[in-house]
Amino acid sequence: MNKSYEIDMCHGPLLKQIIIFSVPLMLSGILQLLFNAADIIVVGRFTGSDALAAVGSTSSLINLLVNLFIGISVGANVLFGRFCGAHDDKNASETVHTAICTAIYGGIIMIFVGNIFARPLLELMGTPQNVIDLSTIYMRIYFIGMPGFMVYNFGAALLRTVGDTKRPLYYLTFAGIINVIFNLIFVIVFHLGVAGVAISTMMSECISAVLVLRCLIHADGVLKLSKDQLRFHKDKLIKMLQIGLPAGLQGMVFNISNVLIQSSVNSFGSIIVAGNTSASNIEGFVYTAMNSIYQTSLSFTSQNMGAKNYSRVNQILVRCLVVVSIIGFVLGFGAYLLGNVLLTIYSTDPQVISAGLIRLSIVSASYFLCGIMDVIVGSLRGMGYSVIPMLISLTGACLFRVIWIFTVFQMNQSLFVLYISYPISWILTLSAQMICYLKVRKHAFV
Repeated sequence: MNKSYEIDMCHGPLLKQIIIFSVPLMLSGILQLLFNAADIIVVGRFTGSDALAAVGSTSSLINLLVNLFIGISVGANVLFGRFCGAHDDKNASETVHTAICTAIYGGIIMIFVGNIFARPLLELMGTPQNVIDLSTIYMRIYFIGMPGFMVYNFGAALLRTVGDTKRPLYYLTFAGIINVIFNLIFVIVFHLGVAGVAISTMMSECISAVLVLRCLIHADGVLKLSKDQLRFHKDKLIKMLQIGLPAGLQGMVFNISNVLIQSSVNSFGSIIVAGNTSASNIEGFVYTAMNSIYQTSLSFTSQNMGAKNYSRVNQILVRCLVVVSIIGFVLGFGAYLLGNVLLTIYSTDPQVISAGLIRLSIVSASYFLCGIMDVIVGSLRGMGYSVIPMLISLTGACLFRVIWIFTVFQMNQSLFVLYISYPISWILTLSAQMICYLKVRKHAFV
């Protein structure tokens, strides 16, 4: 492993290290989001609002299906960070090989899951009839590239654990350029529409996975990936699942509530779906920027727990909360203020833009609350507590939203009433998560 890419998370000035670590991570996340944004922009501008709605209506469902494995990658991050912090090279290396095996097999499983259940789940969500065929095509092609998606995310998580957030950024930059080029070729030249953008996204994710694997194969020390040692280590897999499954299940259930919200949005028709798609894609950039601070708190906390630097763990949380609040407020409120301009990128239809502005005014403007909630969860998971924050999040956010949809929203079926459930749930959940952190740290710091 090239030491110039690493960051010493256990010593030195925290705020500077957090910024150096999180900025490439933030840019990487934004580039990954651009894979989907490029799809939406190209089909919206060159194919029409039905195609735009078709691609957008799949996002919450795709997230629902992949979140279990993304959660397990969090488990790999935390476990690998603990071993690195404790300088336990043997167990750290076994974690690397177990994580990559999990990504490969998990990706293969998801090919079948996505292709078999795409249409039934889209129908269950009440996807409009004029877009459901296109949505099904997009999902089925997208899931063929799932092994690449999984390998990249697990490999990048391992690199991030030792402070290397730069090379995943380089790989995504290259893959992102390929994605945009083939989007334009497949849609404008070959007129493949939704299928074309799905194929180009699948190709770009496979390219980023190959680059990450190449990096790990040529790495030195604990990160080195060897074909001869590529197997599951039972004890590492169990520990990864203990930490990662609650995170994955939380992500899945979160997306169940998002699927219910998407279903409620679908009831307003394809124009509102297109506006919601455009606005939520803009919000995705805000979320990704904040999520980089969540991942920073996770990685820094796990390494310092392994090194038993307990006083530093509190400092990590405070600094990450300040940074994520600033990022969330500036970008979230800024997205609302520039909403007209930003939404025009996705569609020139005034009705679509008007629908998108409703969402931005409520969800995006208050998005910093979600960032605060996630950073606290990152600290708790880095400390080894994954079940408790999962239960709090499921109750405070997911269950609340489900109840809201079936009660308050049913009494007043407007977009405002639907969207306001987001900031209310974030306030409830972050308050409970902070109380949880203050209580469990007494037991963790021993």
